[in-house]
Amino acid sequence: MIFTPEDLKNFNYERDLGKPGEFPFTRGIYPTMYTGRLWTMRQYAGFGTAEESNERYRFLLKQGQTGLSVAFDLPTQMGYDSDDPIAEGEVGKCGVAIDTLRDMEILFDQIPLDKVSTSMTINATAGILLAMYIVVAEKQGVSPDKLRGTVQNDILKEYIARGTYIFPPDPSMRLTVDIIDFCSKNLPKWNTISVSGYHIREAGATAVQELAFTLANGIAYVQAVIDKGLDIDSFAPRLSFFFNAHNNFFEEVAKFRAARRLWARIMRYRFKAKNPASWRLRFHTQTAGSTLTAQEPYNNAIRVAYQALAAVLGGTQSLHTNSFDEALSLPTQESVKLALRTQQVIAYETGVPEVVDPMGGSYYLESLTTKIEQEADEYIKKIDELGGSNKAIEAGYFQREIHKSAYQYQRLVESGQLGVIGVNKFAETGRLREYKILKVSKSAVTRQIERLKRVKAERNIQKVNLLLDQLKDAARSSDNLMEPIIECVRAYASVGEISSALKKVFGEYKERSLF
Repeated sequence: MIFTPEDLKNFNYERDLGKPGEFPFTRGIYPTMYTGRLWTMRQYAGFGTAEESNERYRFLLKQGQTGLSVAFDLPTQMGYDSDDPIAEGEVGKCGVAIDTLRDMEILFDQIPLDKVSTSMTINATAGILLAMYIVVAEKQGVSPDKLRGTVQNDILKEYIARGTYIFPPDPSMRLTVDIIDFCSKNLPKWNTISVSGYHIREAGATAVQELAFTLANGIAYVQAVIDKGLDIDSFAPRLSFFFNAHNNFFEEVAKFRAARRLWARIMRYRFKAKNPASWRLRFHTQTAGSTLTAQEPYNNAIRVAYQALAAVLGGTQSLHTNSFDEALSLPTQESVKLALRTQQVIAYETGVPEVVDPMGGSYYLESLTTKIEQEADEYIKKIDELGGSNKAIEAGYFQREIHKSAYQYQRLVESGQLGVIGVNKFAETGRLREYKILKVSKSAVTRQIERLKRVKAERNIQKVNLLLDQLKDAARSSDNLMEPIIECVRAYASVGEISSALKKVFGEYKERSLF
């Protein structure tokens, strides 16, 4: 296959490419890109208790990481305390356990929140964890207007691909919009949402589906905030996105470029945003966890390096590189260091950051960028016809499309048409080699539950109950819920208690069978 100028017959430089930092931002959202400032190296981390995760964060910062990214355990994500019977066996396993403000204080101990930006991958309980972060900052003497970071706050993709929802879609969207509204007025440097295609891709979507479904969700959030009465330019500059960097190198680079161009056109022409900052699609990237293999795990380090390079050439604003052992367990300190070094080698040794969009103008890449944009746009039009993301979720459209793609991908792997080194190509026979893995100790879980009991015993329970009742009253009204949640957090109400109070008003979501 070869590409020539014939493949770019209708290509217009000013309309489709332009200069970096100018509409439609195909070549990057800033004129100088990495020649002026490198991307943020933000390694996603969190496990066990707050003490253990704090130690890992401080280690990574000493190794040259430039931003924090917090992984929360499953009970925290789904609104359960560590001592809840439902949480048994999951406490601290896929992230750090956070029950009360006391845990958050320990998590960020000796980490100045006015000096570092923090990303929190949290959705259904995003308001609670953000409230805790705000109060911890206050205790450090840092006002909310100084805080920099991101809260994922993307509940729609939970119904589409991931499953860590609590409430039905409508009240969940209300909580999402309340966070955006609150932050636009009180946390001007905070990214109020990170619309996530990462988990959609991990569930089995194609590159085009990842892009289309993510931007469709972005459209739904923008419309919901506008419907609340906010001017688009008052909040749109703080929207952000989160994409996957998969194995097909050129497709991934083209996907990122197409995302910027398509979003710029959506914001300028569909929503009539006037501020150029509202047109810019800023995004974080994580290398593809679903491509990691338990067989020959050192191969994963090679996969991650190429995926990271695709993200950088695609113009990402921040990047997480997976550790080679993540198909086996939570990453060890050694493997995390190697993952961070992968980014640092790209940044400081390859020369790649010295040129803005070095692949711009390639016949193949520009043709592929346009193709991905057009195919994603067709999906967005279909979702619009269904009534938008919310209606498409109710109809099961996203879920069925992803399942079909995941099935087709798996068939290609199992038939050998799609090669996976060490799995169906050049695979070694015999017993798998053993590797050092990280395990969360049972004693850590015991300590977490004991701390929760102490906090509950020492706090003013009458005040907690009063504030929880006030939160329920606010939930029954149309008031923004962030202030009452912050007051509950200050009184050391737990994640489980606050979630339970909201459940009594909003109810719980039960997924219906689609297949």
